Amino acid sequence: MASSYDVIVLGSGPGGYVAAIRCAQLGLKTAIVERENLGGICLNWGCIPTKALLRSAEIFHYMQNAKDYGLKAQGIEADLEAVVKRSRGVAKQLNQGVTHLMKKNKITVHMGEGTLTGAKSLTVKGDKGEEKLTAKHIIVATGARARDLPFAPADGERVWTYRTAMTPPEMPKKLLVIGSGAIGIEFASFYNDMGSDVTVVEMLDRVVPVEDAEVSAFLEKSLTKQGMTIMTGAGVEDIKVGKTGVKAKIKAKDGKVTETEFTHAIVAIGIVPNTENIGIDKLADMDRGFIQIDPYGRTKSKGLWAIGDCTPGPWLAHKASHEGVTAAEAIAQELGNKDVHPHALDRNNIPGCTYCHPQIASVGMTEAKAKEAGYSVKVGNFPFIGNGKAIALGEAEGFIKTVFDAKTGELLGAHMIGAEVTELIQGYTVGKQLETTEAELMQTVFPHPTLSEMMHESVLAAYGKALHI
Repeated sequence: MASSYDVIVLGSGPGGYVAAIRCAQLGLKTAIVERENLGGICLNWGCIPTKALLRSAEIFHYMQNAKDYGLKAQGIEADLEAVVKRSRGVAKQLNQGVTHLMKKNKITVHMGEGTLTGAKSLTVKGDKGEEKLTAKHIIVATGARARDLPFAPADGERVWTYRTAMTPPEMPKKLLVIGSGAIGIEFASFYNDMGSDVTVVEMLDRVVPVEDAEVSAFLEKSLTKQGMTIMTGAGVEDIKVGKTGVKAKIKAKDGKVTETEFTHAIVAIGIVPNTENIGIDKLADMDRGFIQIDPYGRTKSKGLWAIGDCTPGPWLAHKASHEGVTAAEAIAQELGNKDVHPHALDRNNIPGCTYCHPQIASVGMTEAKAKEAGYSVKVGNFPFIGNGKAIALGEAEGFIKTVFDAKTGELLGAHMIGAEVTELIQGYTVGKQLETTEAELMQTVFPHPTLSEMMHESVLAAYGKALHI
């Protein structure tokens, strides 16, 4: 006999487990199905362990530059095995935290491979054999995986995806990073700080191409200064894998093709949704493998929902978590709970963060996108060198840029590059959610001395009122 629930969540990443918790909080009998590790890619192989790696690289960088802070440090070495071990320990701790949250919220966990047999039923194949489950509602949160190069699939030895790059069998001496999105640039930054000779190849005309053009230009200049080779408007046409490395044919911007040897290559050219063989094809509209949903997560089949990286982008953990809460509350409302009022996701208010060195963060429209959309804009730009806290930290590299609608004063977008901007961006995200204008931001008191004062100055700069530059 099939086990029955109010809600079953297929997948336990940051979208899935958050959706399950919110369903349970709302009094719904909830189960979650996971084939590998609770917490999904984010906690185990993505967001969290990569930040642990980058933190180690950051500290190593500071130690190597101790003299800049009036300090002496000798015999500094990086222990890659210990760095990776710490990262895996952080991931394990958070995995255990999710396990605790499932128990605390009385969520039943079914470990195994889940396959939909209908909009309200699925089977789970695991160590205990096959289980049949039914629910009034099912949320698909199966996530995504790294996309392979068709002519050089990852082998885990010389050609890596993010997964191997987090637990490297050895330190790359000469590393090729294919793709300059967040994943590619973060690993390029990590391995460069750890001592690798890094080359980044990006097909488009600038690195981190989704970011504001000024941010991209600043980052390329910074990475080049750090010793990386950056090739934009270029493509890898072929890779030959050998016992000691790879030979890559790279077509440069000028059309010239050269063959260069590297010890390792990381492929970071995007993702593929995990929607094959789960029974979703006939139950939902699909586009290139991504499940099509309404702003609340509904598919075309009543009772079937989808969230996170298996749906249209941006493909970010915090977007998945937000979608999980929205879907859970919409389900509770459909089941008769009149006290919840779900809000549709506004993709314009989703911040993006890249944890390279220097960090990048943004929310809303770039200057170019705002102009394309027909806005007349006012733009403010304030450099880190004008901020006392940044100078005291020895982090005077970067800037904060704000984009406003010249007619209404609406904050259209904010773009940052520099130390700790991934923490600062939420101030502007809250402002956008509250539909703030330049007036409220100008009248807000920012504490001194802080990096956040640059946010205030950038707003003032957009209206010709900057105080410290």
